[in-house]
Amino acid sequence: MRKFIILLLLLTLAAAAYGGYCLYQTFQPAELEYSTVELPDALPFAAPPAEMAVSVISTGQMYSRQAFTFRGGKFGVEYISAMDALLVQHPKGDFLIDTGFGANIHDHVQTTPFLMRSLADYEFTENAANQLEIHEYSTDNLAGIILTHAHWDHVSGIPDFPEVPIWINQDELDFIREAHEETVLINSFENVEYLIYAFDDGPYMGYPESLDVYRDGSLVLVPIGGHTPGSVGVFLNLPSGKRLMMVGDIVWAREGIELPAERPLLARDMVDHDEAAVREAIGHLHQLHKRFPDLEMLPAHDRRAFETLSQYPSRTH
Repeated sequence: MRKFIILLLLLTLAAAAYGGYCLYQTFQPAELEYSTVELPDALPFAAPPAEMAVSVISTGQMYSRQAFTFRGGKFGVEYISAMDALLVQHPKGDFLIDTGFGANIHDHVQTTPFLMRSLADYEFTENAANQLEIHEYSTDNLAGIILTHAHWDHVSGIPDFPEVPIWINQDELDFIREAHEETVLINSFENVEYLIYAFDDGPYMGYPESLDVYRDGSLVLVPIGGHTPGSVGVFLNLPSGKRLMMVGDIVWAREGIELPAERPLLARDMVDHDEAAVREAIGHLHQLHKRFPDLEMLPAHDRRAFETLSQYPSRTH
């Protein structure tokens, strides 16, 4: 009996060591496999009005390790995740893209998995609605809030804008209504007005369908699912000729696009709905980056990327 117990203990230790080694390996650099995408030879035509502008509204940040952000990242390097909203101002009506941290963020954080709370600390500065109010911006100007996806850190500020409709596609709304663990927070909000849009326009930058919101090429939405079923990418084409693409959480850091690299297994298991689709989406972004290096990629949580834009109330045209 004693020998059996010792053997069982040794097997348990061996299994734990092997499992730990396998987990460690998922943090190491690895070649990402993806399909080749047919891309246009030139950036699409856009005619944004001179008054169009964008502003970053920073609501806080989270602190974690670079290693949790992309495969090949370092455990010894701190990674600061931006928690921002982006204000798009346009003569036909303004939009807020995502919301950043809302006024009740301290309660909202408690809806997230324990492991996520254990691996990252957060710092709240000021919610977007209050920052707009301080500068006498009327939310009557907002045509809507466009969500890149419905995870907690992108929807936390929705209750702070009670009269503003939430622009969302049917796939993401279905994801919300199926009451997944990742949508606990948005499902706890009362009286949310959803405005469902469809991708009624043609192919755009290698994506099979799109929605040209203003009909002038200045704000174009494309389906970029995987992180959630209805995740979207947001192309912004500014009067100065500056070209931007908000990629939501397909990657958390620009290294994910440039290398390219996915998240390590621990992070993927926590946040990605369809890992294979995310890999394909990363591959698409990587090819866009190589073909059009002047197209600025904005992962939603890469503070470095958003520092290239004006912070509200200043504006980038």
